[in-house]
Amino acid sequence: MAIVQRRLSNTFQRFFESEKAGGILLIVCTVISLILANSPIGDQYLHLWHVKVAGLSVEHWINDALMAIFFLLIGLELERELYNGELSSLRNALLPIVAAAGGIAVPALIHFGFNGGTPTQAGIGIPMATDIAFALGVLALLGSRVPASLKVFLTALAVMDDLGAIIVIALFYTAELAFVYLLGALAVFGALLFLNRVLRVMSLIPYLLGGALMWFLMLKSGVHATIAGVLLAFAIPFSARQDDAASPSHRLEHVLHRPVAFVILPIFALANTGIVIGSDWAQELASSNSLGILAGLVVGKPLGITIVSFLAVAIGICKLPLDLRWRHVFGAGLLGGIGFTMSIFITNLAFTGEPGVINASKMAILLASLSAGVLGFVWLKLFGKPVASDVDMDTMDFESDQAPPAGGSAVR
Repeated sequence: MAIVQRRLSNTFQRFFESEKAGGILLIVCTVISLILANSPIGDQYLHLWHVKVAGLSVEHWINDALMAIFFLLIGLELERELYNGELSSLRNALLPIVAAAGGIAVPALIHFGFNGGTPTQAGIGIPMATDIAFALGVLALLGSRVPASLKVFLTALAVMDDLGAIIVIALFYTAELAFVYLLGALAVFGALLFLNRVLRVMSLIPYLLGGALMWFLMLKSGVHATIAGVLLAFAIPFSARQDDAASPSHRLEHVLHRPVAFVILPIFALANTGIVIGSDWAQELASSNSLGILAGLVVGKPLGITIVSFLAVAIGICKLPLDLRWRHVFGAGLLGGIGFTMSIFITNLAFTGEPGVINASKMAILLASLSAGVLGFVWLKLFGKPVASDVDMDTMDFESDQAPPAGGSAVR
Protein backbone atom coordinates (compact mmCIF):
# COMPACT_ATOMS: atom_id res chain seq x y z
CA MET A 1 0.00 0.00 0.00
CA ALA A 2 1.36 3.42 -0.88
CA ILE A 3 0.15 6.94 -1.32
CA VAL A 4 -0.67 7.51 -4.95
CA GLN A 5 1.53 10.33 -6.22
CA ARG A 6 0.24 11.91 -9.39
CA ARG A 7 2.64 14.02 -11.39
CA LEU A 8 1.25 17.39 -12.43
CA SER A 9 2.41 19.01 -15.65
CA ASN A 10 4.50 22.18 -15.55
CA THR A 11 1.66 24.09 -17.21
CA PHE A 12 -0.79 22.98 -14.55
CA GLN A 13 1.65 23.82 -11.74
CA ARG A 14 2.08 27.36 -13.07
CA PHE A 15 -1.67 27.71 -13.50
CA PHE A 16 -2.35 26.46 -9.97
CA GLU A 17 0.19 28.81 -8.39
CA SER A 18 -1.09 31.85 -10.31
CA GLU A 19 -4.67 31.05 -9.28
CA LYS A 20 -3.58 30.74 -5.64
CA ALA A 21 -1.99 34.20 -5.54
CA GLY A 22 -4.76 35.65 -7.72
CA GLY A 23 -7.40 34.41 -5.31
CA ILE A 24 -5.70 36.18 -2.41
CA LEU A 25 -5.53 39.42 -4.42
CA LEU A 26 -9.23 39.10 -5.31
CA ILE A 27 -10.10 38.91 -1.61
CA VAL A 28 -8.05 42.04 -0.90
CA CYS A 29 -9.69 43.98 -3.75
CA THR A 30 -13.16 42.88 -2.65
CA VAL A 31 -12.54 44.10 0.90
CA ILE A 32 -11.18 47.42 -0.39
CA SER A 33 -14.19 47.88 -2.67
CA LEU A 34 -16.65 47.13 0.14
CA ILE A 35 -14.90 49.58 2.47
CA LEU A 36 -14.81 52.37 -0.12
CA ALA A 37 -18.46 51.85 -1.16
CA ASN A 38 -19.58 52.24 2.44
CA SER A 39 -17.23 55.12 3.30
CA PRO A 40 -17.90 58.90 3.13
CA ILE A 41 -16.57 58.85 -0.45
CA GLY A 42 -18.84 55.94 -1.42
CA ASP A 43 -20.91 57.96 -3.92
CA GLN A 44 -17.81 59.21 -5.73
CA TYR A 45 -16.31 55.71 -5.77
CA LEU A 46 -19.43 54.16 -7.28
CA HIS A 47 -19.81 57.04 -9.77
CA LEU A 48 -16.25 56.42 -11.00
CA TRP A 49 -17.29 53.14 -12.62
CA HIS A 50 -20.12 54.85 -14.54
CA VAL A 51 -18.02 57.54 -16.18
CA LYS A 52 -18.41 57.35 -19.96
CA VAL A 53 -15.35 56.56 -22.09
CA ALA A 54 -15.79 56.32 -25.88
CA GLY A 55 -19.54 55.91 -25.46
CA LEU A 56 -19.42 53.16 -22.84
CA SER A 57 -19.13 53.34 -19.05
CA VAL A 58 -15.90 52.23 -17.38
CA GLU A 59 -17.85 49.34 -15.84
CA HIS A 60 -19.11 48.36 -19.30
CA TRP A 61 -15.57 48.34 -20.71
CA ILE A 62 -14.43 46.14 -17.83
CA ASN A 63 -17.33 43.68 -18.00
CA ASP A 64 -17.46 43.45 -21.81
CA ALA A 65 -13.88 44.05 -22.97
CA LEU A 66 -11.48 43.07 -20.18
CA MET A 67 -13.65 40.08 -19.26
CA ALA A 68 -13.50 38.93 -22.88
CA ILE A 69 -9.77 38.41 -22.25
CA PHE A 70 -10.64 36.41 -19.14
CA PHE A 71 -12.99 34.27 -21.24
CA LEU A 72 -10.23 33.87 -23.82
CA LEU A 73 -7.99 32.42 -21.11
CA ILE A 74 -10.82 30.13 -19.94
CA GLY A 75 -11.20 28.93 -23.54
CA LEU A 76 -7.46 28.29 -23.88
CA GLU A 77 -7.45 26.34 -20.60
CA LEU A 78 -10.46 24.31 -21.71
CA GLU A 79 -8.77 23.55 -25.03
CA ARG A 80 -5.64 22.35 -23.21
CA GLU A 81 -7.73 20.16 -20.92
CA LEU A 82 -9.56 18.66 -23.92
CA TYR A 83 -6.39 17.87 -25.86
CA ASN A 84 -3.80 16.81 -23.30
CA GLY A 85 -5.17 17.43 -19.83
CA GLU A 86 -7.75 15.85 -17.57
CA LEU A 87 -10.45 15.97 -20.25
CA SER A 88 -8.32 14.38 -23.00
CA SER A 89 -9.18 10.84 -21.91
CA LEU A 90 -12.86 9.88 -21.86
CA ARG A 91 -12.21 7.72 -18.80
CA ASN A 92 -10.72 10.65 -16.89
CA ALA A 93 -13.03 13.29 -18.31
CA LEU A 94 -16.35 11.71 -17.42
CA LEU A 95 -16.09 12.20 -13.66
CA PRO A 96 -15.52 16.01 -13.70
CA ILE A 97 -18.04 16.34 -16.55
CA VAL A 98 -20.84 14.59 -14.67
CA ALA A 99 -19.82 16.36 -11.46
CA ALA A 100 -20.04 19.72 -13.22
CA ALA A 101 -23.44 18.78 -14.65
CA GLY A 102 -24.72 18.05 -11.15
CA GLY A 103 -23.12 21.22 -9.83
CA ILE A 104 -24.94 23.23 -12.49
CA ALA A 105 -28.36 21.55 -12.45
CA VAL A 106 -29.05 21.23 -8.72
CA PRO A 107 -28.24 24.88 -7.78
CA ALA A 108 -30.32 26.06 -10.75
CA LEU A 109 -33.26 23.91 -9.62
CA ILE A 110 -32.95 25.22 -6.07
CA HIS A 111 -32.98 28.84 -7.28
CA PHE A 112 -35.92 28.08 -9.55
CA GLY A 113 -37.76 26.53 -6.60
CA PHE A 114 -37.49 29.82 -4.75
CA ASN A 115 -38.08 32.12 -7.74
CA GLY A 116 -40.02 30.26 -10.45
CA GLY A 117 -42.66 32.48 -11.99
CA THR A 118 -41.38 35.65 -10.27
CA PRO A 119 -39.47 38.66 -11.68
CA THR A 120 -36.23 37.30 -10.17
CA GLN A 121 -36.45 33.98 -12.03
CA ALA A 122 -33.82 35.37 -14.42
CA GLY A 123 -31.24 34.84 -11.68
CA ILE A 124 -31.37 31.07 -12.17
CA GLY A 125 -27.89 31.12 -13.74
CA ILE A 126 -26.24 32.92 -10.81
CA PRO A 127 -25.48 29.86 -8.60
CA MET A 128 -24.38 27.67 -11.53
CA ALA A 129 -20.72 28.66 -11.87
CA THR A 130 -17.56 28.07 -9.82
CA ASP A 131 -14.84 30.70 -9.41
CA ILE A 132 -11.60 28.94 -10.41
CA ALA A 133 -9.28 31.49 -8.77
CA PHE A 134 -10.96 31.42 -5.36
CA ALA A 135 -11.64 27.67 -5.31
CA LEU A 136 -8.05 26.75 -6.19
CA GLY A 137 -6.74 29.49 -3.90
CA VAL A 138 -8.49 27.83 -0.93
CA LEU A 139 -7.32 24.37 -2.02
CA ALA A 140 -3.75 25.65 -2.34
CA LEU A 141 -3.79 26.66 1.34
CA LEU A 142 -4.17 22.96 2.20
CA GLY A 143 -1.01 21.99 0.30
CA SER A 144 -0.05 18.33 0.63
CA ARG A 145 -2.88 17.69 3.10
CA VAL A 146 -5.11 16.83 0.12
CA PRO A 147 -4.43 14.43 -2.80
CA ALA A 148 -2.79 15.93 -5.88
CA SER A 149 -5.53 14.47 -8.07
CA LEU A 150 -8.13 16.48 -6.12
CA LYS A 151 -6.49 19.65 -7.46
CA VAL A 152 -6.77 18.36 -11.01
CA PHE A 153 -10.35 17.18 -10.44
CA LEU A 154 -11.42 20.56 -9.03
CA THR A 155 -9.72 22.42 -11.87
CA ALA A 156 -11.42 20.32 -14.55
CA LEU A 157 -14.73 20.61 -12.68
CA ALA A 158 -14.42 24.41 -12.47
CA VAL A 159 -13.47 24.71 -16.16
CA MET A 160 -16.50 22.62 -17.17
CA ASP A 161 -18.65 24.69 -14.80
CA ASP A 162 -17.48 27.86 -16.53
CA LEU A 163 -18.16 26.30 -19.92
CA GLY A 164 -21.70 25.61 -18.75
CA ALA A 165 -22.02 29.20 -17.57
CA ILE A 166 -20.74 30.46 -20.94
CA ILE A 167 -23.38 28.39 -22.74
CA VAL A 168 -26.07 29.73 -20.39
CA ILE A 169 -24.93 33.31 -21.06
CA ALA A 170 -24.99 32.77 -24.83
CA LEU A 171 -28.43 31.11 -24.84
CA PHE A 172 -30.38 32.91 -22.12
CA TYR A 173 -28.74 36.27 -21.41
CA THR A 174 -28.70 37.65 -24.92
CA ALA A 175 -30.43 40.90 -25.79
CA GLU A 176 -32.30 41.40 -29.09
CA LEU A 177 -30.24 39.87 -31.87
CA ALA A 178 -28.84 41.90 -34.74
CA PHE A 179 -28.35 39.04 -37.19
CA VAL A 180 -26.15 40.98 -39.63
CA TYR A 181 -23.56 41.66 -36.94
CA LEU A 182 -23.86 38.11 -35.58
CA LEU A 183 -23.27 36.66 -39.06
CA GLY A 184 -20.31 39.00 -39.43
CA ALA A 185 -18.82 37.75 -36.15
CA LEU A 186 -19.31 34.14 -37.21
CA ALA A 187 -17.74 34.91 -40.60
CA VAL A 188 -14.65 36.28 -38.85
CA PHE A 189 -14.54 33.14 -36.69
CA GLY A 190 -14.74 31.01 -39.84
CA ALA A 191 -11.91 33.00 -41.42
CA LEU A 192 -9.72 32.45 -38.36
CA LEU A 193 -10.42 28.72 -38.47
CA PHE A 194 -9.41 28.77 -42.16
CA LEU A 195 -6.11 30.49 -41.23
CA ASN A 196 -5.49 27.77 -38.66
CA ARG A 197 -6.69 24.54 -40.26
CA VAL A 198 -6.01 25.23 -43.96
CA LEU A 199 -3.30 27.88 -44.25
CA ARG A 200 -1.54 26.77 -41.03
CA VAL A 201 -0.73 30.34 -40.01
CA MET A 202 1.20 30.19 -36.73
CA SER A 203 1.63 33.91 -36.01
CA LEU A 204 -0.63 35.22 -33.24
CA ILE A 205 -1.07 38.66 -34.82
CA PRO A 206 -3.82 37.85 -37.38
CA TYR A 207 -5.75 35.87 -34.76
CA LEU A 208 -5.62 38.71 -32.23
CA LEU A 209 -6.65 41.29 -34.83
CA GLY A 210 -9.46 39.04 -36.03
CA GLY A 211 -10.48 38.43 -32.42
CA ALA A 212 -10.77 42.18 -31.79
CA LEU A 213 -13.00 42.55 -34.86
CA MET A 214 -15.08 39.53 -33.79
CA TRP A 215 -15.50 41.09 -30.33
CA PHE A 216 -16.80 44.36 -31.84
CA LEU A 217 -19.26 42.56 -34.11
CA MET A 218 -20.43 40.34 -31.25
CA LEU A 219 -20.94 43.43 -29.07
CA LYS A 220 -23.11 45.04 -31.77
CA SER A 221 -25.01 41.78 -32.37
CA GLY A 222 -26.62 41.63 -28.94
CA VAL A 223 -24.88 38.38 -27.96
CA HIS A 224 -22.64 39.09 -25.00
CA ALA A 225 -19.28 40.18 -26.37
CA THR A 226 -17.26 37.97 -24.01
CA ILE A 227 -18.35 34.93 -26.04
CA ALA A 228 -15.91 36.17 -28.71
CA GLY A 229 -13.07 35.37 -26.30
CA VAL A 230 -14.07 31.71 -26.11
CA LEU A 231 -14.49 31.43 -29.90
CA LEU A 232 -11.09 33.02 -30.46
CA ALA A 233 -9.45 30.49 -28.12
CA PHE A 234 -10.60 27.59 -30.29
CA ALA A 235 -9.51 29.32 -33.49
CA ILE A 236 -5.89 29.70 -32.37
CA PRO A 237 -3.53 26.82 -33.35
CA PHE A 238 -2.91 24.39 -30.51
CA SER A 239 -0.17 21.77 -30.07
CA ALA A 240 -1.04 18.51 -28.35
CA ARG A 241 2.53 18.26 -27.02
CA GLN A 242 2.72 19.37 -23.40
CA ASP A 243 4.34 22.80 -22.89
CA ASP A 244 5.16 23.15 -26.62
CA ALA A 245 6.73 26.62 -26.83
CA ALA A 246 5.97 26.75 -30.57
CA SER A 247 2.24 26.46 -29.99
CA PRO A 248 0.49 29.85 -30.37
CA SER A 249 -2.20 28.71 -27.93
CA HIS A 250 0.38 27.72 -25.33
CA ARG A 251 2.31 30.99 -25.76
CA LEU A 252 -0.81 33.10 -25.40
CA GLU A 253 -2.06 31.16 -22.37
CA HIS A 254 1.33 31.60 -20.72
CA VAL A 255 1.28 35.36 -21.42
CA LEU A 256 -2.29 35.84 -20.18
CA HIS A 257 -2.11 33.98 -16.86
CA ARG A 258 -0.59 36.77 -14.78
CA PRO A 259 -2.38 39.76 -16.38
CA VAL A 260 -5.72 38.02 -15.91
CA ALA A 261 -4.99 36.90 -12.34
CA PHE A 262 -3.30 40.08 -11.16
CA VAL A 263 -4.89 42.85 -13.26
CA ILE A 264 -8.16 41.95 -14.98
CA LEU A 265 -9.91 39.99 -12.22
CA PRO A 266 -8.86 42.41 -9.45
CA ILE A 267 -10.19 45.32 -11.53
CA PHE A 268 -13.39 43.36 -12.11
CA ALA A 269 -13.69 42.83 -8.34
CA LEU A 270 -13.15 46.53 -7.62
CA ALA A 271 -15.78 47.53 -10.19
CA ASN A 272 -18.40 44.95 -9.26
CA THR A 273 -18.23 44.46 -5.50
CA GLY A 274 -18.96 48.03 -4.47
CA ILE A 275 -21.96 46.87 -2.46
CA VAL A 276 -23.71 49.42 -0.27
CA ILE A 277 -24.67 47.66 2.96
CA GLY A 278 -27.83 49.42 4.09
CA SER A 279 -29.82 49.08 7.30
CA ASP A 280 -32.12 46.59 5.55
CA TRP A 281 -29.34 44.22 4.50
CA ALA A 282 -30.75 41.33 6.55
CA GLN A 283 -34.16 41.79 4.91
CA GLU A 284 -32.54 41.75 1.47
CA LEU A 285 -30.81 38.46 2.28
CA ALA A 286 -34.20 36.99 3.18
CA SER A 287 -35.63 37.69 -0.28
CA SER A 288 -36.45 34.71 -2.50
CA ASN A 289 -33.67 35.61 -4.95
CA SER A 290 -31.01 35.90 -2.23
CA LEU A 291 -32.16 32.67 -0.58
CA GLY A 292 -32.02 30.92 -3.96
CA ILE A 293 -28.44 32.12 -4.47
CA LEU A 294 -27.34 31.22 -0.93
CA ALA A 295 -28.96 27.77 -0.94
CA GLY A 296 -27.88 27.09 -4.53
CA LEU A 297 -24.20 27.78 -3.88
CA VAL A 298 -23.78 26.54 -0.30
CA VAL A 299 -26.13 23.52 -0.41
CA GLY A 300 -26.86 22.82 -4.08
CA LYS A 301 -23.25 22.75 -5.27
CA PRO A 302 -21.88 20.08 -2.89
CA LEU A 303 -25.04 17.99 -3.11
CA GLY A 304 -25.25 18.18 -6.90
CA ILE A 305 -21.57 17.42 -7.44
CA THR A 306 -21.44 14.56 -4.90
CA ILE A 307 -24.76 12.86 -5.63
CA VAL A 308 -24.48 12.93 -9.43
CA SER A 309 -20.85 11.75 -9.26
CA PHE A 310 -21.84 8.91 -6.89
CA LEU A 311 -24.64 7.78 -9.19
CA ALA A 312 -22.35 7.89 -12.24
CA VAL A 313 -19.71 5.76 -10.46
CA ALA A 314 -22.35 3.39 -9.05
CA ILE A 315 -23.73 2.56 -12.51
CA GLY A 316 -20.26 2.24 -14.00
CA ILE A 317 -20.13 5.35 -16.21
CA CYS A 318 -16.88 6.48 -14.61
CA LYS A 319 -14.71 5.77 -11.56
CA LEU A 320 -12.87 7.61 -8.83
CA PRO A 321 -9.10 8.05 -9.09
CA LEU A 322 -7.33 5.68 -6.69
CA ASP A 323 -6.33 8.35 -4.18
CA LEU A 324 -9.77 10.00 -3.94
CA ARG A 325 -12.63 9.10 -1.64
CA TRP A 326 -16.15 10.50 -1.50
CA ARG A 327 -15.18 12.82 1.32
CA HIS A 328 -12.72 14.46 -1.09
CA VAL A 329 -15.42 14.84 -3.76
CA PHE A 330 -17.78 16.39 -1.19
CA GLY A 331 -15.01 18.82 -0.16
CA ALA A 332 -14.51 19.78 -3.80
CA GLY A 333 -18.27 20.28 -4.02
CA LEU A 334 -18.17 22.67 -1.07
CA LEU A 335 -15.42 24.69 -2.77
CA GLY A 336 -17.50 24.59 -5.95
CA GLY A 337 -19.96 26.82 -4.08
CA ILE A 338 -17.52 29.71 -4.39
CA GLY A 339 -19.30 31.49 -7.25
CA PHE A 340 -17.93 35.04 -7.09
CA THR A 341 -16.58 36.18 -10.48
CA MET A 342 -18.93 34.29 -12.79
CA SER A 343 -21.90 34.63 -10.43
CA ILE A 344 -21.44 38.40 -10.22
CA PHE A 345 -20.97 38.53 -13.98
CA ILE A 346 -24.27 36.71 -14.58
CA THR A 347 -26.00 38.92 -11.98
CA ASN A 348 -25.15 42.00 -14.04
CA LEU A 349 -26.67 40.34 -17.13
CA ALA A 350 -29.75 38.96 -15.37
CA PHE A 351 -30.90 42.16 -13.67
CA THR A 352 -29.81 44.97 -15.99
CA GLY A 353 -31.36 48.25 -14.84
CA GLU A 354 -32.30 46.91 -11.40
CA PRO A 355 -29.56 48.22 -9.07
CA GLY A 356 -31.39 47.19 -5.89
CA VAL A 357 -31.70 43.55 -6.98
CA ILE A 358 -28.11 43.54 -8.27
CA ASN A 359 -26.81 44.90 -4.95
CA ALA A 360 -28.75 42.30 -2.92
CA SER A 361 -27.66 39.50 -5.28
CA LYS A 362 -24.00 40.46 -4.96
CA MET A 363 -24.29 40.51 -1.17
CA ALA A 364 -25.77 37.01 -1.26
CA ILE A 365 -22.99 35.86 -3.61
CA LEU A 366 -20.25 37.22 -1.32
CA LEU A 367 -21.80 35.63 1.78
CA ALA A 368 -22.37 32.30 0.00
CA SER A 369 -18.85 32.25 -1.47
CA LEU A 370 -17.30 33.08 1.91
CA SER A 371 -19.36 30.36 3.61
CA ALA A 372 -18.52 27.79 0.91
CA GLY A 373 -14.82 28.62 1.08
CA VAL A 374 -14.65 28.33 4.87
CA LEU A 375 -16.71 25.13 4.97
CA GLY A 376 -14.67 23.56 2.16
CA PHE A 377 -11.37 24.47 3.82
CA VAL A 378 -12.41 23.15 7.24
CA TRP A 379 -13.90 19.95 5.78
CA LEU A 380 -10.82 19.11 3.72
CA LYS A 381 -8.45 20.02 6.52
CA LEU A 382 -10.26 17.59 8.82
CA PHE A 383 -11.15 14.84 6.35
CA GLY A 384 -9.06 15.45 3.22
CA LYS A 385 -5.89 13.55 4.11
CA PRO A 386 -4.56 11.53 1.13
CA VAL A 387 -5.37 7.85 1.35
CA ALA A 388 -3.10 4.82 0.91
CA SER A 389 -4.00 2.70 -2.11
CA ASP A 390 -2.58 0.12 -4.43
CA VAL A 391 -0.82 1.82 -7.31
CA ASP A 392 -2.05 0.88 -10.76
CA MET A 393 0.27 2.36 -13.35
CA ASP A 394 -2.66 2.77 -15.72
CA THR A 395 -4.22 5.27 -13.32
CA MET A 396 -1.07 7.31 -12.85
CA ASP A 397 -1.78 9.22 -16.04
CA PHE A 398 -4.46 11.42 -14.49
CA GLU A 399 -3.04 14.30 -16.50
CA SER A 400 -1.02 12.95 -19.40
CA ASP A 401 2.32 14.47 -20.20
CA GLN A 402 2.86 12.29 -23.25
CA ALA A 403 3.43 13.60 -26.74
CA PRO A 404 0.89 12.65 -29.41
CA PRO A 405 1.43 9.26 -31.06
CA ALA A 406 3.75 9.03 -34.02
CA GLY A 407 2.07 10.04 -37.22
CA GLY A 408 -0.55 12.09 -35.37
CA SER A 409 -0.97 15.79 -35.94
CA ALA A 410 0.72 17.88 -33.27
CA VAL A 411 -1.10 21.12 -33.99
CA ARG A 412 -4.85 21.57 -34.14
